[in-house]
Amino acid sequence: MLIQGACHCRNITFTLRWEPDPTEFPARACDCSFCMKHGGVWTSYPAGVLEVIVQDAAQVSAYSHGTRTAEFQVCGTCGVCPVVTSRIDETLYAVVSVNAFENVDAGMVRRSATSFDGEQADDRLARRKRNWIGSVVVRIQ
Repeated sequence: MLIQGACHCRNITFTLRWEPDPTEFPARACDCSFCMKHGGVWTSYPAGVLEVIVQDAAQVSAYSHGTRTAEFQVCGTCGVCPVVTSRIDETLYAVVSVNAFENVDAGMVRRSATSFDGEQADDRLARRKRNWIGSVVVRIQ
């Protein structure tokens, strides 16, 4: 399945190849203060291939907080954060927002609450290496 997503104004778009086609998407509703304020609900597929295209890089803010090991890619025009990235050992990993999906039946998204409170930075990076999308390309137009 080729999943398409974008911020509201389409400055940041993504395509995620998820094969074989999923019957549902596991989605993590993070309880950190940033995700709570933005309604962040994330999914990833470690075997997936993600391409992110940015039309105007000057309108994208890479916001980090907490352990500062992830960057929330926030569009400065519309305020939507469709992608979060984390560079680990020279590899770029990512998760995508299910709220930014454009061609997926919402009934396929299985949301569950997630808390990473108390997780140490090394454990957090190891979890991302296991669970986040590890084939990520970002293109600036």
